[in-house]
Amino acid sequence: MTTRPEILFPLFADLETLGGIGPKSAKSYAALDIEKPRDLLFSLPYAGVDRSFRASVTEVQAPATVTVEAEVGRHLPPSGKGRPYRVEMHDALTTFLVVFFHGNPDWIMKQLPTGQRRIVSGKVELFDNVAQIVHPDHILPPGEADHIPEFEPVYHLAQGITQRLIFKAVGEVLMRVQPLAEWVDPALKTQEHWPDWHDAVRKAHAPEGPDDLSPQTPERRRLAYDEFFAHQLTLALARSRIRRSKGRASVGTGALQDKVRAALPYRPTGAQERAIADISADLADGKRMNRLLQGDVGAGKTLVAFMALLTVVEAGGQGVMMAPTEILARQHLESLRPMAEQAEVVVELLTGRDKGRDRAAKLDALRRGDIHILVGTHAVFQDDVEYHDLRLAVVDEQHRFGVTERMRLGKKGQAADVLVMTATPIPRSLALAQYGDMDVSVLDEKPPGRKPITTSAIPTNRIGDVVARLQSATAEGRQAYWVCPLVGESEVSELTAAEERFKYLRAALGEGVVGLVHGQMPPTDKDAAMAAFQRGETKVLVATTVIEVGVDVPNATIMVIERAEHFGLAQLHQLRGRVGRGSAASTCLLLYQAPLSENGNKRLGIMRDTEDGFRIAEADLEMRGAGDVIGTAQSGLPRFMVADLEHQAGLMAVAQKDARKLLADDPDLTSPRGEAARVLLWLMRQDEAIRLISVG
Repeated sequence: MTTRPEILFPLFADLETLGGIGPKSAKSYAALDIEKPRDLLFSLPYAGVDRSFRASVTEVQAPATVTVEAEVGRHLPPSGKGRPYRVEMHDALTTFLVVFFHGNPDWIMKQLPTGQRRIVSGKVELFDNVAQIVHPDHILPPGEADHIPEFEPVYHLAQGITQRLIFKAVGEVLMRVQPLAEWVDPALKTQEHWPDWHDAVRKAHAPEGPDDLSPQTPERRRLAYDEFFAHQLTLALARSRIRRSKGRASVGTGALQDKVRAALPYRPTGAQERAIADISADLADGKRMNRLLQGDVGAGKTLVAFMALLTVVEAGGQGVMMAPTEILARQHLESLRPMAEQAEVVVELLTGRDKGRDRAAKLDALRRGDIHILVGTHAVFQDDVEYHDLRLAVVDEQHRFGVTERMRLGKKGQAADVLVMTATPIPRSLALAQYGDMDVSVLDEKPPGRKPITTSAIPTNRIGDVVARLQSATAEGRQAYWVCPLVGESEVSELTAAEERFKYLRAALGEGVVGLVHGQMPPTDKDAAMAAFQRGETKVLVATTVIEVGVDVPNATIMVIERAEHFGLAQLHQLRGRVGRGSAASTCLLLYQAPLSENGNKRLGIMRDTEDGFRIAEADLEMRGAGDVIGTAQSGLPRFMVADLEHQAGLMAVAQKDARKLLADDPDLTSPRGEAARVLLWLMRQDEAIRLISVG
């Protein structure tokens, strides 16, 4: 099925095919991410209004919504310019007013003829002790009462779209919904008491009370599961494509690894040993490896990755390690070199800076197999870079390296195994959403000898004390980072903030002691400023958040984060991880502007209480929501319309297991349930997955 199934055509027609939607309102809908009728189905109401019948407006506590039947009394036209038009109404117990501003008198007369009964629904408010409803939402003859739902759903709106318009449009789309063959595993569906898809959609748009709006209702859980399942099915298809494509079995002899182990000053942690064993098993089994190595800052990922690289070298192959920036690539080289010397393997660096003869010589050595392990930036995958026998690629920092890059990588080696390292601890539900096509190893123990970092929060007005502390620390030869605040969205103002702070600290600490690095600098200047700090020439480095992951200066023992309340937890944790890398005790000072918001207070409290990146990530998810935790824009994290990763995280793990099992039983999705799952992929716009099946 390489074309959209016919049963879904009505849901993927143009929005203008729905009554009341023209080109102009179609534009307004686009602001809500609604481009096709199908998108309306998944834009569920987020609140509701109780419109159940009352005998009188006095039965509710104003201001509140009320629906009553009343007799129309006198019309009171405006008494002057800009005054409202008012109509008296008599319900079972009292008299109230219906009020119109800028109303057309003829229209009002027609809607509310004196002496007749009408049903009025709207918000009642008290004005000079008289109940009044301004611009009622509904005015109907008594016979048409059933046009008003007892509990009316409330939708997200955009300019030019009213509740009534969206309600009408959703009603039309629901008439196009047909029963679809079931893609959910029957046992799971029974166990969870989930309705069929078409019933779930209808019920989710027709809540009968506030409880029906909860993410935990059977219909909403079912629809969330459908989204998770379609997403996991896409990831599982990508994974099975990779696993089905022939791998190379790389069986290590252990000879080189033993040399490195003998020279280590400490014993690897249990978590490191488990990860090394997982990876060796993957390398040896002849299927393509696609594994994520997830570990907190300083959990010892480099050793695990190097052991993996040595395994393929022992088996006669080559390995490559790729970092997102040149400075990080150089750093990987520095940390691998001492271990490589123990193992007597050749490690070389290749970056965009290599030119001419130098580059040509490196490429020759690589082609001949004289370089065992290549470290570098994206340059290691350029077209003219040929390997003698590339078997393993280790990629640092996943979020700049999505599924498509992972696939391109396979083309370099005949069938290179892939190990991705990330220093961003991610809660399990998000890890499944983002890396569901991979197998995951977690390093959750700190190697011995890492000193804890003392964290304290200090109000900005005590900045003088902080500077005095820096003076004494730098006098003792220690170094410090000073991270400047995120000033709103503008890089220009962030730049000013960093430059101002740089001047202030330079005046306090002396010329030549303070360096500056920010995002607007040319890369060469940035590298030079970082290098001067790494060599210890500058003692304090003022930076915007560009000093991201991985920069290693063991002598830096103080991290000052200014306006720390503006940073997310994950970012604070990442920044704090820049210190505490040497043998000296380190501190992290969180400078905040008082008074703190409740959330700001909570965030800084969590930072003081724990250094465990996974605990911090879970707390971050609870406080901010999934999209923010990994920055949806650059994370490759899908945007779910119904599903909510915080409240329905458990469903993600079920969806992954179920998707992998379905593909194991039915790799080409040709069984009845497989065919139903294909329809789901089309319904959920998983174009990538559909391509994978059609070429599969």
